Amino acid sequence: MEKHSVTELGVWQIDRLGRDVRDILNTIYYFSQKGICIYFISQGLRTLDENGKENPITSMVIGMIGTIASLTKRNIYDSQLQGIAIAKAKKNVYLWRKKGSQEDIVKFLSKPKNKKAMEYLKKGFKKSETAKLSGLNVNTISKISKFINPQLTKV
Repeated sequence: MEKHSVTELGVWQIDRLGRDVRDILNTIYYFSQKGICIYFISQGLRTLDENGKENPITSMVIGMIGTIASLTKRNIYDSQLQGIAIAKAKKNVYLWRKKGSQEDIVKFLSKPKNKKAMEYLKKGFKKSETAKLSGLNVNTISKISKFINPQLTKV
């Protein structure tokens, strides 16, 4: 191991390590191959023991918790879709902007976050920096920059 290298990574919960069980296990495998122990704070689990060997009990628990987390995430998504379908079936409950409609430019540019983004762009910040600072999507920043100065094209 290199001098001053990382030996342990702390993660709050197992499900924060990846999108699904496969992703979680691949990430654990990657770090284990590098000799880096992952410590799951809320579960109190470590992927490697003191000797740097894989902990089989932790692997089993991670597999189970990861699977449960994936199922829970899927159930939440399915419930969300079902709720949206029910709301759409009721008239005027699930509304969004009509396809092809456009928001008034003045109204769009006078939103607080968009105003803040305009200030950053006028000060010379890049679009990506402005997006992070204002909490907006880069696409929204591009739209704002087109309205305030068509020459602002830096990303």
